Amino acid sequence: MSTTGEKMIDRKSRSKILTWNALPEVLTAQHIADYLYLSRRRVYELFQITEAAGGIANFAIGGSKRVDREDFKRWVDARKKEKAQRINV
Repeated sequence: MSTTGEKMIDRKSRSKILTWNALPEVLTAQHIADYLYLSRRRVYELFQITEAAGGIANFAIGGSKRVDREDFKRWVDARKKEKAQRINV
């Protein structure tokens, strides 16, 4: 095991990003999956949905998808706002 910033990472198992500050500026599907405790497959499904329909904004680097941390933050905040509006109706 080794310490990286705010968390312990077991190199043999999938690491979990537990805090917002531990996320890098440019995120992979795995970063998002770990942060949200979702499968990577589900994150890729969210990449395929338009932003207007609730998908996560992303960009391609070669065959890989990436997400700016600030875009991800806006997406999370929008989901929270939608939830609050449904509850308050």
